[in-house]
Amino acid sequence: MRLITFQPHPNSSLDDRRGDRLGLLTHDQEIIDLSAVAPTMLELIALGSAGLQQVAQIAAAAAASLALTDVRLLAPIPQPLRNIICLGRNYAEHARESATALGQAADVPAFPVFFTKATTAINHPDAPIPVDPTVSSQIDWEAELAVIIGRRGKNIQTAAAMSYVFGYTCLNDVSARDLQRQHQQYFKGKSLDGTCPLGPWIVTAGAIPDPHNLRIQCRVNGQTKQDAHTSQMVFTIPQTISVLSHGMTLLPGDIIATGTPAGVGFARTPPEFLQPGDLVEVEIEAIGILRNPVS
Repeated sequence: MRLITFQPHPNSSLDDRRGDRLGLLTHDQEIIDLSAVAPTMLELIALGSAGLQQVAQIAAAAAASLALTDVRLLAPIPQPLRNIICLGRNYAEHARESATALGQAADVPAFPVFFTKATTAINHPDAPIPVDPTVSSQIDWEAELAVIIGRRGKNIQTAAAMSYVFGYTCLNDVSARDLQRQHQQYFKGKSLDGTCPLGPWIVTAGAIPDPHNLRIQCRVNGQTKQDAHTSQMVFTIPQTISVLSHGMTLLPGDIIATGTPAGVGFARTPPEFLQPGDLVEVEIEAIGILRNPVS
């Protein structure tokens, strides 16, 4: 299943002022409205397997009522309940390129490196990534696979961790590198408004039997900058969920960004950063393409 959050285009015949809607995207790029199941993605996730059963029943019985071209896609979870949880240096080659660029020892972390992005960083598919040179002149890209937690859990064992996954989506962990260095930690440089494009939809866990077997890419203006494979993660998704949940409760709808592979801008020679007019794309096999212009 590909689950979306959307709005009809303004001033279209479909614009009935109901605000954000929940939908199922068919293979024909048409949309089945899921308002009868839940008004928002977070509420659908909270319903658990019963909610997905209702979606399956509606999909089997209902005809698509909207075309994808008639709507504006929003981030699948436009307003998360809490900060996006991220992993740093979770691909060995990225850990090494980052360390080399910073003049540090090129070590792969022994434990997951966690940080968060503010909820106000969430951005939508096709929406502009803002660049304000008075705030930062070093805006960088980071293609990542995002995991959406499906049910509440604490002290989760690694062997059971995948049963807590609702689905997957693309995420661009856009980063202000100069702010990261100034503040000597990740949060500020990762949390500027609009620096967490998410989407274009959530693919439910059952549709991706092995999330560690996916090609992940980032392109800027059509030029490939990152091209790797999720099998290269240092810490797997079950390991990450287990470590994160020990002593800390995970909630339905939590978003976990699993780290970026090598090829980021600041580690290139010379360094490269996003500029107004650029188009950045994150593509993950079996999920889709998340596109955002830079403004």
